[in-house]
Amino acid sequence: MKPMTNLHDVIAGQSAPPPCDETLGVRLTEARDGYAKGVWTISESLLNGNGVIMGGFVGAAADILMAYAVTTLLRDDQMHASINLQTTFHRPAAAGEAEIEARVEKFGKTVAYVTAIVRQNGKEVASATSSVLIMDKP
Repeated sequence: MKPMTNLHDVIAGQSAPPPCDETLGVRLTEARDGYAKGVWTISESLLNGNGVIMGGFVGAAADILMAYAVTTLLRDDQMHASINLQTTFHRPAAAGEAEIEARVEKFGKTVAYVTAIVRQNGKEVASATSSVLIMDKP
């Protein structure tokens, strides 16, 4: 198993992002105070049989930005894990670029509630919500 990537270090520009970010083509552009924004360069390799981006990849890209949003509020001795992820699709996504914004709506002692919006060409492609467990690092 590979060692964990410290997302605080990624946000500070001191570490490379985790492999999942690079695999999907997600790049963090801003992260602060429960907010994260990024650009998703969507490869044609993510197309499904209908010629649009498979929905699971859209949800995964949103999940990446939600992780960064939560990380901005964590102490260095804390970590997080998704409890659930719900994605609502508003229109198909195509290969190209999309923008993702994520916000922590509620941050409790053990659970955070996070939302994300995926936009392409100025139009909302999907919205996502997630409950995230907050815990101490081992």
